[in-house]
Amino acid sequence: MRLGIMQPYFFPYPGHFALIANVDEWVVFDITQYTPKSWISRNRVLHPSQGANWINVPLSNSSISIKIHEARVLDLAAAERTTLGKLSHYRRRAPFARQVEEVVKTAFASAGNRNSLVDLNVAGLDAVCAYLGLAFRRRICSELSLPLPDNLGAGEWAPTIAGLLGAKTYVNPYGGRELFDRKTFEKHGVALEFLKASDFVYETKELEFIPNLSILDALMWNSPDVVREALTSIATVVSAADAPE
Repeated sequence: MRLGIMQPYFFPYPGHFALIANVDEWVVFDITQYTPKSWISRNRVLHPSQGANWINVPLSNSSISIKIHEARVLDLAAAERTTLGKLSHYRRRAPFARQVEEVVKTAFASAGNRNSLVDLNVAGLDAVCAYLGLAFRRRICSELSLPLPDNLGAGEWAPTIAGLLGAKTYVNPYGGRELFDRKTFEKHGVALEFLKASDFVYETKELEFIPNLSILDALMWNSPDVVREALTSIATVVSAADAPE
């Protein structure tokens, strides 16, 4: 089993979904410290005039003193309205605007009644993967009751979790290669690989193309088939032994 482990981001960039497309199972890593003003609670789409526009999900308890799974959305309905409002200018430009709005609505409707930011972000991943036809077998780390040792270092969480879940291979984004030692993974019986994802470049009509915006922007301009194919074409998986430090 090939495993991916990532924090729950708010409608993350295409490379995140390229990683999902290259693993068999996914662990939503929500048991460490919450980071305010991070990709966990916000992302970017195109601004109607120029540049990028932030979409933020305000929390009722934003603080570094909480764990990610403890983060609570201040007002889900208001966050949905804001998100759709930041996307409304796509209607007069992008061919798939209405379909993407429905993906967003599905995510918010599926977020449950706990006002949990993790629930919302996971619902977003579910909705996007369903729209793209991507298999997405995921588990929530805070719900697994794994016997994790205290005081694990930053590079020890992934090999420990992967070993406990019986993964044969762990795949991480290439940018995080300096964090991990393949020998640590080997001690847990897990092979370490990295995914290189190049930019997904596409036409945005009169607006300036900006790489690595939220997946929502890519979906606005491209059919699900085109995006799904791109997630494969932009990604290359290499073993840790072949990844220079």
